[in-house]
Amino acid sequence: MPSEQATLSRPEGPKPQSAPQPPLVLRELLARADVQINGTRPWDMRVNDARSYRRILTQWSLGAGEAYVDGDWDCERLDMMFERLLRAQLDRTAPASARWKLLLESLRHRLFNLQSEARAHQVGEHHYDAGNDVFEAMLDSRMIYSCAYWEHAEDLEQAQAHKLEMICRKLELKPGETLLDIGCGWGGLARFAAERFGVRVTGITVSKEQLALAEKRCEGLPVTLLLQDYRSFQCADDRRFDKIVSVGMFEHVGLKNYGVYFDTARRLLAPDGLFLLHSIGVDQRAPHTDPWIERYIFPNGKLPSPVELAGALEGRFIIEDWHNFGPDYDRTLMSWAERFEAAWPQLAARYDEGFRRMFRYYLLSCAGFFRSRQGQLWQLVLSRPERRGVYRSVRPASPPR
Repeated sequence: MPSEQATLSRPEGPKPQSAPQPPLVLRELLARADVQINGTRPWDMRVNDARSYRRILTQWSLGAGEAYVDGDWDCERLDMMFERLLRAQLDRTAPASARWKLLLESLRHRLFNLQSEARAHQVGEHHYDAGNDVFEAMLDSRMIYSCAYWEHAEDLEQAQAHKLEMICRKLELKPGETLLDIGCGWGGLARFAAERFGVRVTGITVSKEQLALAEKRCEGLPVTLLLQDYRSFQCADDRRFDKIVSVGMFEHVGLKNYGVYFDTARRLLAPDGLFLLHSIGVDQRAPHTDPWIERYIFPNGKLPSPVELAGALEGRFIIEDWHNFGPDYDRTLMSWAERFEAAWPQLAARYDEGFRRMFRYYLLSCAGFFRSRQGQLWQLVLSRPERRGVYRSVRPASPPR
């Protein structure tokens, strides 16, 4: 995988100053992952302010992320550092001083529905409405904000086109069919399906900025786009869709809403239809989302485990195909990070250095997450139990037409 050899601009920040000796407990924890404080290797932590130690030891993931954004520490290759931290499972081995806060976070997820309908638009307003210019600079020309498929691709543009082609082929789309896109983003998949496969698409999103740009991009095509939560969506005249797709949206549904989500999809899908679900997953159940990611990137997010996902599908859908290509998300994120850094001179007029460091930390820590194999990327093809016929799994054997 080329991500280990990928190069990013060296983080700018103060040079390490003389500081108190790092706490022994922190040095011992990092040593499990072969990460040193003020070491010389690309994945080592370089401390600029000694207050980093207390912030990390008392808040763990949240404190580490906030301290990095504030410039209190740096790392030449955050992706390599996070791969080592997560392979050593340090995210699951917090020091005693931080455990009570993580316990409270777990209880918050267990007791409250953080993804209720009343809160559905929060992630759109917080992250996806941050600025279309950032995403236009970082993503491919279709603005596909989900894992690309790299088996036959040479660059991000090809990899995203191959992913869209694979989705449409897995759904067995035919001209004249109707397709519901739950979480349509900037309309890239809707436009691709309408142009290449001749289907009529209805897309829903909770982001105003995404909707405005998607409408422009899909102008003149048989595509209808709505600002709406999936729970409140009603198809006209109780009609059902031939096919349903949801790419990169299930991560915002939340465990307490899995039943409602799949019941809604089943209600909207024709008896002989197909439903493709594209979602990030985790290798094992987690009691809460990473606190820094939840606070600064994806509010109220929750990644499913295999058991949680399969349990929610039981009695609702048949799993026709379960395809995992998680390592491709590492390469996708590294491509986004490189493009973001290259575009920063133009973005700097609108965004400050704290935003740059926040986005860098987000993209590269997530690359390490997938490289560590804790993070997976799943595409499931689902059908209603009454569907007839045999489903055959498909993979693109060659670049799409």
